[in-house]
This record gives sequence, C-alpha cells and structure tokens, in this order.
Amino acid sequence: MSPFKGQTGLKRILNASGYSLDGLRAAFTGEAAFRQLVLLNVVLIPLTFFLNVSRVERALLIAVCLLALIVELLNSAVEAAIDRISLELHPLSKNAKDMGSAAQFVALSMIALVWAVILL
Repeated sequence: MSPFKGQTGLKRILNASGYSLDGLRAAFTGEAAFRQLVLLNVVLIPLTFFLNVSRVERALLIAVCLLALIVELLNSAVEAAIDRISLELHPLSKNAKDMGSAAQFVALSMIALVWAVILL
C-alpha cells in the first residue's frame, strides 16, 4: 500500500478535487496547446446548442471536444514525466512524446470527423 493513499471518505474526495484543480491550473498556465483547446471548446460547445441536431448528436459533438481536453492533459502529463526523468535526448523519450502527440492528433481528427458527419 502506498504511503500517499492515507485518506479515506470525504477527506479523500476533497483532496482529490484539489489535486485535480491544481492539474487543470498547471495545464492552463503551462501548456499553450491546452489553452488553445479550451478556447476551441469555449466556441464549439455553446455552438452545439444553436445547431439543429438531436440530443444524442449534441452529446457526441460535446463529448469529442471534451475528449480532446482529456487527451491533452494525459499528453502533457507524459511529457512532464519524461522531462522530469531526463532532458537528455533518448529514443524512448522521443517515442513516448511522439505517441502522446499522435494521440492528440487522433482526438483532433475525431472532432473534425464527428462534426463533419453530423453537420454535413
């Protein structure tokens, strides 16, 4: 058992919420790509409520936008962990960062594809 897993119940939920907000703050202040995705979401998500689409389609349009934020958070976490280990150029570090970037590319492609399929 990890010594960092000491809290239970409501205290654990409050701590976890604080850590999550810290992560969102760190991503927003330190990651330009995250800020750009937030801006994209600020535009696209409200737009869904003005489109003539079903509730399920609206949910899909919103879900793919939020998924891109999730992928960017994970990509940034991988990059931070790799950089914490070493700033030295290494093929495995490059692979990890490139795969995170590829995941984000797929998520952004999914936004474009889902929006195109639903709206066109």
